Amino acid sequence: MIRAEALARLPVQAALPALTRALDDRGVAVLCAPPGTGKTTLVPLALAGFLGEGRPRRVIVAEPRRIAARAAAHRMAWLLGEAVGDRIGFTVRGERRAGPRTVVEVVTTGVLLQRLQRDPELAGVDTVIIDECHERHLDADTAAAFLLDVRDVLRPGLRLVAASATTDAEGWARLLGGAPVVEAEGIAHPVEVVWAPPERPVRPPHGMRVDPALLEHVADVVRRALGERQGDVLCFLPGVGEIARVAGRLGGAEALGAEVLQVHGRAPAAVQDAVLAGGSGTRRVVLATSVAESSLTVPGVRVVVDAGLAREPRVDHARGLSALTTVRTSRAAARQRAGRAGREAPGAVYRCWTEADDARLPRFPAAEIAVADLTAFALQVACWGDPDASGLALLDPPPGGAMAAARDVLTAVGAVTADGRPTDRGRRMARLGLHPRLARALLDGAREVGTRRAAEVVALLSEEPPREYGDDLAAAWRTARRGGDAYAARWRAEARRLEQAAQGGAPSGPGHEPMGDDAVAGLVAALAFPERVARARGEGAYLMVSGTGAELGAGSRLRSGQWLAIAVADRPVTAASARVTLGALIDEDTARQAAGALFREGEEVGWSDERRDVVARSVERLGAVELTSRALPSPDPALVGRALRDGLRREGLGLLRWTPEAGGLRQRLAFLHRELGAPWPDVSDEALLEHPDDWLGWDLDRARRRADLERLDAGKALERLLPWASGDAARLDELAPERIEVPSGSRIRVDYGGEQPVLAVKLQELFGRQETPRVAGGRVPVLVHLLSPAGRPAAVTADLASFWKDGYRSVRAELRGRYPRHPWPEDPTTAAPTRRTNARR
Repeated sequence: MIRAEALARLPVQAALPALTRALDDRGVAVLCAPPGTGKTTLVPLALAGFLGEGRPRRVIVAEPRRIAARAAAHRMAWLLGEAVGDRIGFTVRGERRAGPRTVVEVVTTGVLLQRLQRDPELAGVDTVIIDECHERHLDADTAAAFLLDVRDVLRPGLRLVAASATTDAEGWARLLGGAPVVEAEGIAHPVEVVWAPPERPVRPPHGMRVDPALLEHVADVVRRALGERQGDVLCFLPGVGEIARVAGRLGGAEALGAEVLQVHGRAPAAVQDAVLAGGSGTRRVVLATSVAESSLTVPGVRVVVDAGLAREPRVDHARGLSALTTVRTSRAAARQRAGRAGREAPGAVYRCWTEADDARLPRFPAAEIAVADLTAFALQVACWGDPDASGLALLDPPPGGAMAAARDVLTAVGAVTADGRPTDRGRRMARLGLHPRLARALLDGAREVGTRRAAEVVALLSEEPPREYGDDLAAAWRTARRGGDAYAARWRAEARRLEQAAQGGAPSGPGHEPMGDDAVAGLVAALAFPERVARARGEGAYLMVSGTGAELGAGSRLRSGQWLAIAVADRPVTAASARVTLGALIDEDTARQAAGALFREGEEVGWSDERRDVVARSVERLGAVELTSRALPSPDPALVGRALRDGLRREGLGLLRWTPEAGGLRQRLAFLHRELGAPWPDVSDEALLEHPDDWLGWDLDRARRRADLERLDAGKALERLLPWASGDAARLDELAPERIEVPSGSRIRVDYGGEQPVLAVKLQELFGRQETPRVAGGRVPVLVHLLSPAGRPAAVTADLASFWKDGYRSVRAELRGRYPRHPWPEDPTTAAPTRRTNARR
């Protein structure tokens, strides 16, 4: 029995004629409809022919999340007065409720990709709807690109609808070849915005960490909203952990006066169904992830509390780490969330940030293809026949660096050839519905430990166990076996699926003595993440073979191991090392087996910062981890020379022997370069270190260790830089004399170390001289430091004649009484210069 009254209340009904015309004319359309208009439920029923005459047409609806797929199928079956699994069905990973009579099937985008790989024509399917395409999930973008390929080459009659909950449809319309955009008006009740930022600043999110002070504040805002408003409260939080912590802070229903429910992808189906069914008289507080932004409609909600955070995938290719990270929500997502309060009546949204901060939020969430690990995507497009994705219609092209990193991983696990084409093994891996790393662990692990046990561990790795299971993968495996919680139930179902999928391609068990749980868990994790194999280097500290440091939490059982297989780790922005959240103990043999592609053996000659000298060794390495080493008695001289040059760049010119004469020559050359330019050389640290061979040359070639550098005479080496070819080298003493002869006959050293050359000389030795000494061919006056008989500065001048005329009188008056044995004539310009006292004269 069709529930006609409920169908008639769905606003998207008014847009159905335009949508049907667009599909009849063009075969493609973009549908924009706000949440709650019936976009996900009424449109598939109409396109399948349930609401009119004519034969039924098979429709596939692709949703980004399992919870949304299940909910949409249940809602459509309810509208038709049927049970799920007959004419309305769904398929998600690990669960299928559909049969031969199914006309509308809701699937996840991942399931749709698997179907397209097996049957690109989608035989028997009339229309595919990609729902929530505005969220820019990678699987949705990929499925759309594949479907457009199918329409161009195999089935021009296949109809395609890109359905979005926002009005940002121009990009999708262009992608679909100028597809018509059909907009449906929603019933939008007014929503009051209440700015509710924390009273004190909170730390911004980094990695998966959210400041506990913010979660405490969110709980306070939920209590405030319950007191100030009517109706149920929907609170948006970034993840399962934050939902659990806020639920704990809110306390029980009796103290709060409302039932607290938690909605996320891991929530039990019964809880999900209860939330979507609506309340039974008791007020509810629904704590949800972004799954409730647009994929689900939660009845009874009048108030939204928005923490302002979301989770997006990020990948660090250099360190081999990929994980979700916490980010500020986008303005588009914030609008979506707020709209949930006005679905059924006027409502309010409490935003836990300031109005000024709101203007700084990004307009839209980041496209997953631009920030995520592309290994699975690269395998999908390789199996599709377009290894670099250059021929696919994508809103955003995949970044070149991320694709290169993905191909490196796929090549290492044997999924693609050197030119990016899929191997038979790669095609089999793609059909498993797993990330290629996990597919490799399942296939190779099955040969070593048996299909069932490999499947059980891979199922643990495909959906990270709850935090209370701990960081020990083997212990979490044992907990899941005996567990009766929702996670354990899902784990058992996924393990069965993987065991069946892997059967036939590998032996059902190992051909040697069975391994213990710890060894099995470690081997399978290491096969999945070989670059995360790590060896201990201190208390709780490890070094991965990728070169990234890792640390275990205090009290972890894993601290006892010399080797770890790290399954899950994240590296906060400010941290030097990654934090291990899931791993397993392994031995060195397992490490070598799993990460064998990273094993290197050879001679290493380089500069050691620790020893501050050349180190020459024969070394075995597993990536960045050194396994064994021994000294090399006769290293390659060319490698030694390269190491010495590297050490010179790192340590600086202090490695060489700088006599006072060498330092003086360098200062004279620097002065001439500064004042006259070419052909006088640049002798700054940067210039000398950038081209060491120009002046150290064969001295470096003969050196074998740091001590040899320390014996080098830097002054002799610098002389090689003098402009001998032009003949200017002969003018060095003329242009920048090392010493200048003064009237007393003394030859005084000139200091070229400052901005202006300095001649420090006793005042009496300059009697009779009017002109200031000049250098650089007479261009630069020397700064004369006139010293007292005791050698202390008495005056400074760059104009001797002016000093004798104006400054000498005051110096004479001050010093004559202090040094009566020295001459202090009234007219120094006519007096005889001297180095001696009056008596000695």
